[in-house]
Amino acid sequence: MTEYKDTLNLPQTDFPMKANLAEREPQMLAYWQQLGLYQRLRELGKNKPKFVLHDGPPYANGDIHLGHAVDKIIKDIITKSKTLSGFDAPYVPGWDCHGLPIELNVERKLGKAGLHIPAKDFRLACRAYATEQVAIQSESFQRLGVIGDWQHPYLTMDPKFEANVIRTLGKIFANGHVHRGYKPVHWCTECGSALAEAEVEYADKESPAIDVIFKVLDPKELLSRCDILAQAHVAHEMDVVIWTTTPWTLPANQAVAVHPDLEYVVFSCNVDQRFCTLLVAEALQESFTNRVNATDIRQIARVKGNKLEGLQLQHPFCHRSVPIVLGMHVTTDTGTGCVHIAPAHGQEDYEIGLKYHLSVDHDVMANGHFKPEAPIVGGMYVFDANRAIIEILTIQNNLLHAGHLVHSYPICWRHKKPLIFRGTPQWFVSMEKQHLREKALAEINKVKWMPEWGQARIYDMVAKRPDWCISRQRNWGVPIPFFIQKDTGELHPNSTEVLEKVAQLVEKDGIEAWFQLEPKTVLGSDAVDYDKLNDTLDVWFDSGATYACVLQQRHDLQFPADLYSEGSDQYRGWFQTSLLSSVAVTGHAPYKQVLTHGFTVDAQGRKMSKSLGNVIAPEKVVKTLGADILRLWVASTDYRSEMTVSDEIFKRTSDVYRRIRNTVRFLLANLAGFNPATDLVDAEKLLSLDAWAVEKAYHLQQEIRHDYDEYQFHLVTQKIHNFCSIDMGSFYLDIIKDRQYTTKNNSIARRSAQTAMYHIAQALVRWLAPILSFTAEEIWRYLPGQHSESIFFESWYEGLFIAPDSVNMGQAFWHEIICIRDAVNKQLEIARNAGKIGSGLEAEVKLYCGRGMIDLLSKLKDELRFVLITSSAELILADNAPAGAEATDVPGLWVQVTPSPNTKCARCWHRRDSVGKDAKHPELCSRCIENVDGKGEHRHFA
Repeated sequence: MTEYKDTLNLPQTDFPMKANLAEREPQMLAYWQQLGLYQRLRELGKNKPKFVLHDGPPYANGDIHLGHAVDKIIKDIITKSKTLSGFDAPYVPGWDCHGLPIELNVERKLGKAGLHIPAKDFRLACRAYATEQVAIQSESFQRLGVIGDWQHPYLTMDPKFEANVIRTLGKIFANGHVHRGYKPVHWCTECGSALAEAEVEYADKESPAIDVIFKVLDPKELLSRCDILAQAHVAHEMDVVIWTTTPWTLPANQAVAVHPDLEYVVFSCNVDQRFCTLLVAEALQESFTNRVNATDIRQIARVKGNKLEGLQLQHPFCHRSVPIVLGMHVTTDTGTGCVHIAPAHGQEDYEIGLKYHLSVDHDVMANGHFKPEAPIVGGMYVFDANRAIIEILTIQNNLLHAGHLVHSYPICWRHKKPLIFRGTPQWFVSMEKQHLREKALAEINKVKWMPEWGQARIYDMVAKRPDWCISRQRNWGVPIPFFIQKDTGELHPNSTEVLEKVAQLVEKDGIEAWFQLEPKTVLGSDAVDYDKLNDTLDVWFDSGATYACVLQQRHDLQFPADLYSEGSDQYRGWFQTSLLSSVAVTGHAPYKQVLTHGFTVDAQGRKMSKSLGNVIAPEKVVKTLGADILRLWVASTDYRSEMTVSDEIFKRTSDVYRRIRNTVRFLLANLAGFNPATDLVDAEKLLSLDAWAVEKAYHLQQEIRHDYDEYQFHLVTQKIHNFCSIDMGSFYLDIIKDRQYTTKNNSIARRSAQTAMYHIAQALVRWLAPILSFTAEEIWRYLPGQHSESIFFESWYEGLFIAPDSVNMGQAFWHEIICIRDAVNKQLEIARNAGKIGSGLEAEVKLYCGRGMIDLLSKLKDELRFVLITSSAELILADNAPAGAEATDVPGLWVQVTPSPNTKCARCWHRRDSVGKDAKHPELCSRCIENVDGKGEHRHFA
């Protein structure tokens, strides 16, 4: 056999079998940097239509986690696929550099601003910390293979950005959307600041649950409004019962609310040997009396809620009377149907307070403690005050029952500590003034939301959300540069112009220009009458304004963006604040499409958590498996729901990667010696099987392009994997090995297969490029022929085609052949397992079938054996099937497998009766002799 080895076209390639991604990927990154890949892409895209994916800014705080990696990889896949589709698809990364996460880290090192370190120095430290974090995260994102303008990202702490945030505030203010109000907001006592809706999470909390009585000041007045049920002696006292889980809010109580449409009952009973006459909602009477262990219950009267309005009650421990008011938020889910109202400590309470002109006063300070002078609870932390409130209620004989309740409660997303609602003077973007809510809802309906349920989700959130509180009491943030008249509290009449003056100063010197500003610099002689505000803007205002500070500022971008893409938590965060800000200024949404992905969870469906020990760091995956494995996992997962990840899943992903890489390596190895400039075979001259393979890739490319356009990357990876493992590995490439290896080097039979493989490799590398970016760039270097310096300079491959009629036996024909071949392979496997044969080439097969199937298979003539990869294949009518023929999964087909009695050809390994017939080449079959010494065999189909 040694003498014939040189007559074979054995595969040759330097493309490594082993990927060694962790080692090779950094080399590829260095190549992209040297090439100036991103800048070159922008030059090549100058005259192309734009597709702008706008990057939502992550916090410049801490190492990236798996959620960051998912987000950035999805965005990178999109921009790369859009580039292949002929768009100029710039990607400008950004970072959120202000706000509490950064302040907290600096506080841990240097202490609180104004106490342990001057505020100016604190802000400088925040800026330095954010700069350091940006550099760390940028390097991590680039290591993932994300191509972007990393040299020129947008940073919310850049002076120009900060100035444009102030200008955005000025435009929202000028359009009549901004107002100041004393209003309860989610307040974190650890942060010492109001929180945005997006900064609020929920967790189970155990709270006291108490039933408290408010004495009716005029029992006769109450009964006069009721329908009397029974004539009976009525006690001199009557009480309305409220139920609350926040006793600490009772000092700020200003009313008790009832639902206007509910029925209420007055009844007498004994509670702990105490005779009471009480009023509760009829629907809750039974659960209430069971809870307080009431006995001797006797109905006295009933009354509709709307008839109780204005009835005066005595506060249970403060020297004031409070009215009964009507509230549509009162329910019969739990409690008594009578709700205590503290306008300073609840949104619905506040709204009722506005209607009834109730006081919003309270004694809770920013740190969550009551003012020292507050009665009963002075100096106490709010949740510690619950015990003191319960104690005074007991002393005053106004506590009917005390228990505990575990319920969902708002917590700070950073500190994980319970929040309070606290009335504070804040700045708001009104949802109702100038019809902002109505306009935003209209814009939501014009946007394409992916998944579709996102539209209903954000629509419902915007429809129900309160006014947007945009002010914070922090040090590190863009200031709200308003001046307030000292006596009246009114804004300076030229506030719009003042904002622009401040913006100009900030653009030059950063936010410190405001904090160090002397008011007379911008107000002149008016300065003596005005106070300068020290509030900063909600950090979500910064990120929500990126449409104005980035999209509308950079020449390489455009407004509105084609796409915003982030995690599903951003429906209440960035998507929403961007929408409200943009609509308030421009009247339009800042995006045409919005795409969301789910969160990463472990194999048990649990969120990634350090405490659970289930965190998988992207850095670890990249260092061990390579970034392309991480990218392939992201692309393979249907990211619209939760994304499950584990070491086992990464192992399976690596197996898929190896299958794809091995397929590519086979193609490259068998393209050795192929020059597309001289060896490419015209479509009309291709063998039928080769034409089928090219056409198969043509149709698949249409599907893959569509899936990329629809951001269905898991379908892309499924189809590529199936194409490599089934269409190529198990069928086409398996069949053409014989022809590729044994036919003459420059024969049509070989060049036809190489032409097909060349077209397929050219298409496949492009399909892979958005996902397996490093691998695709590596493949690109090994493809034969002249090509550009990077795969990312290319568009989808245009060399695929539908096979011409002259060679086209049809996709349907080859589909039938595949089914029949699979059935034969099963019988060959059975014979192999039984020890009758080794490889399929040791077998002869007889196919017993009907006339229609014989006519179909006869089209391949003697080349049927090459398709089945057996030494011979015979077609016989099923009527003549012997008892030894085995029925197959294909209806009407029986197969008989027998060992070939012929000698094995030393060159092609086929067993043929022609072996030994030629004295010059006694070890070869006639076909190999023709390929070695003759003109070469002719193939027509396979």
